[in-house]
Amino acid sequence: MSAAVKSEIILEVENLVKHFPIDKGLFAKGERKVHAVNGVSFQLHRGETLGLVGESGCGKSTAGRTIIRLYDATSGQVRYKGKNVYDLNAKDMMGVRSDIQMIFQDPYASLNPRMTVGDIIGEALDIHRLASGQKRTDRIYGLLETVGLNPEHANRFPHEFSGGQRQRIGIARSLAVDPKVIICDEPISALDVSIQAQIVNMLEDLQEKLGLTYLFIAHDLSMVKHISHRIAVMYLGRIVELTSSSDLYGHPLHPYTQALLSAIPIPDPDVEMKRQRIVLQGTVPSPIDPPSGCYFRTRCPHAEDICAQKVPELLERGSEHFVACHFA
Repeated sequence: MSAAVKSEIILEVENLVKHFPIDKGLFAKGERKVHAVNGVSFQLHRGETLGLVGESGCGKSTAGRTIIRLYDATSGQVRYKGKNVYDLNAKDMMGVRSDIQMIFQDPYASLNPRMTVGDIIGEALDIHRLASGQKRTDRIYGLLETVGLNPEHANRFPHEFSGGQRQRIGIARSLAVDPKVIICDEPISALDVSIQAQIVNMLEDLQEKLGLTYLFIAHDLSMVKHISHRIAVMYLGRIVELTSSSDLYGHPLHPYTQALLSAIPIPDPDVEMKRQRIVLQGTVPSPIDPPSGCYFRTRCPHAEDICAQKVPELLERGSEHFVACHFA
């Protein structure tokens, strides 16, 4: 996907932190925490897709849920149209929730098995009082057709559909309130490979048709490259590199990003056999007790003393190319 034309900033995340306490109860010896998200900052421009990638457990899904206030942030700000969503009361948050929606990772767990598809989609219309009666029914039918399903599917239950069809229902539900921003939390990872491309192509078509803005969370780097204008790479709760999709794949600067990209298989046996992969030593540190300084230093082949002493800032090292590394 080509780079997006710079437009107005619709969503801004600044120093977002989310910790989960794990020591509770009468015999707790101290307050330990899971450092899920540690000072994440980025901006979303209207109409763009920002990919958020990293290994499992790096905090990317937690960041998405904290942005939409499914989790309360430990600290930091999430500004939507200039207003910090954590300063808003319940009434004002209703407007934000209609503008920012989410597509969940698991299409099996995210749909209520006791509700029909029509009621699942129509629930949002009822809560936000957007339609009733025949208008509500017409809206539900229209949403089903938008995501490639038939109106008669409205009377069926989720267990009667395949995984790909269920994710289409989840997408229709997110579109019911005419959102401006959609947080896509690994929307294709639970689907068959043959279905993944269909869902991604549909998301791209919807973005062009409805002017949507996406935060696309995933760990499939090849798919993220296809759909994203810019990509942010996360490691253990922090963003370590942020730039355009083409720049990241053509000129990665952070050693973690370089290792991730070297792991992408190339569909040419001769090229795949000759190229050299970057194999990281050691394991990912525990988010309960992360290392000092740079979190990646325990696996980085270029680490020096300063990496243990000082946290690298996310600084611009090229045109719109931000890297958190002392030696980028």
